[in-house]
Amino acid sequence: MSEPLLIARNSQTSCFLLPQLVNRHGLITGATGSGKTVTLQTMAEALSRIGVPVFLADVKGDLSGMSQPGQLSNKMAAVLKERGLDTPAFAASPVTLWDVFGEQGHPVRATISDMGPLLLARMLNLNETQAGVLNLVFKIADDNGLMLLDLKDLRAMLQHVGENAKDFTSEYGNISAASVGAIQRGLLQIESQSGDRFFGEPMLDIHDFMQTDTNGHGLVNILAADKLMNAPRLYATFLLWMLSELFEQLPEVGDLDKPKLVFFFDEAHLLFNEAPKALLERIELVVRLVRSKGVGVYFVTQNPLDIPDSVLAQLGNRVQHVLRAFTPRDQKAVAATAQTMRPQKGLNIEAAITELSVGEALVSLLDDKGRPSETERVYVLPPGSQLGPVTAEQRKVLMANSLVAGVYEKTIDRESAYEKIKGRAPAMDAQAIDQARQTAKNTLNNQSIQNTNNTSAASTDSGVMGQVSDLLFGSTGPRGGRHDGVAQLVVRSAVRTVGSAIGREIVRGVLGGLLGGGGRRR
Repeated sequence: MSEPLLIARNSQTSCFLLPQLVNRHGLITGATGSGKTVTLQTMAEALSRIGVPVFLADVKGDLSGMSQPGQLSNKMAAVLKERGLDTPAFAASPVTLWDVFGEQGHPVRATISDMGPLLLARMLNLNETQAGVLNLVFKIADDNGLMLLDLKDLRAMLQHVGENAKDFTSEYGNISAASVGAIQRGLLQIESQSGDRFFGEPMLDIHDFMQTDTNGHGLVNILAADKLMNAPRLYATFLLWMLSELFEQLPEVGDLDKPKLVFFFDEAHLLFNEAPKALLERIELVVRLVRSKGVGVYFVTQNPLDIPDSVLAQLGNRVQHVLRAFTPRDQKAVAATAQTMRPQKGLNIEAAITELSVGEALVSLLDDKGRPSETERVYVLPPGSQLGPVTAEQRKVLMANSLVAGVYEKTIDRESAYEKIKGRAPAMDAQAIDQARQTAKNTLNNQSIQNTNNTSAASTDSGVMGQVSDLLFGSTGPRGGRHDGVAQLVVRSAVRTVGSAIGREIVRGVLGGLLGGGGRRR
């Protein structure tokens, strides 16, 4: 079993995070500038050292420094001396950089089908009627073997459904042209925010997050989110999709000595802001159940009131930095936070919350029996890696030496809904058949000419039929190579179409079902 992780301390006590209870989730809160990012970095570092991969969203662009060893500055030395803390062992962590836009890290993509209609509706801010139409579009695509991989597939599908709405009404229900138009406008807005880069293939394999380096240290996956934060709905939906991928793909493992992955959800208020009740219920369910998959989820936000009570109840490990009490809402947050933390004799939690200095926190972590420990007023330990971002050159080196270098950089645009709806694939099949017919006709003519000289009618028919058979059903070359005929080409196209529809139905993700999502491509 892994040793407890020292996270914070003061002159009298130390606060340890128990690896076997990290999957009981947690909460890191505090006002801007209170030290949440440093707490994030310290916890991620400690987990990485014991072989636990982590995922972090780098909202401010500071966390990339984890890839470089830190240095003892005069300011840090003075703070450590004042607080009675030891100088950290400076070392770098193994880091992989990711970026939805593919600029500051490896590209991260999902297919439209994998995202599903509910999460897309959330991203596009659709109302109930519009979300219902989007569900119908996904259903029609599934029923007709049309794969939705990127935005152009979805746009083509919406146009097709809108133009043929009357043909679908009797089987699927009314499809409002106004709703189709609203969805199309939402997609245009996503495209204007460069969100179209997120959709397509190759899709992220969530197992690429869960790796260790040659020293057995867990990989620190850092998502460049400073630009992504300009599209807050895309950011929140993207992180929720990744969490859903973990829930869907990982097997049940129960309680482990240490988690398989720890997922830090920064700016968590964006996930819950104006979220419909149905989505909140499903988020609560996922947070509760993903624990048994060996995943710990830690929400990071400024105000604990940003997290619904039903989700807050699932978060056992707490780190509370200073809160400002300037408004009635702030005062309510301070009082509510104090009530949710286990009291300690002689410590006025409510008063302490507003008095904490930068880097100081009220900490309550689960003990070995799974109970919240008494709240301690302590100082979070400084990390051993660099505080602040890396340079552009260092970023390039990290990407070039990454374990996934070259895997996601080149996009794949295979046959999907757009090509089929626009008639490209059927046209290719028709062209192949016409060409085969013409070849067969020429062969017949040539064979007739060759057989006019002392060739019996029976042998002529046999030769001609053999040629036609080869064209239709394929032939074997002189060296054993097999050449497909027209029949194989047509059947292969049909099998691919039917197979994609059946495959999506069979492997439709668990969370896709929970969230009412669409089919998965795998």
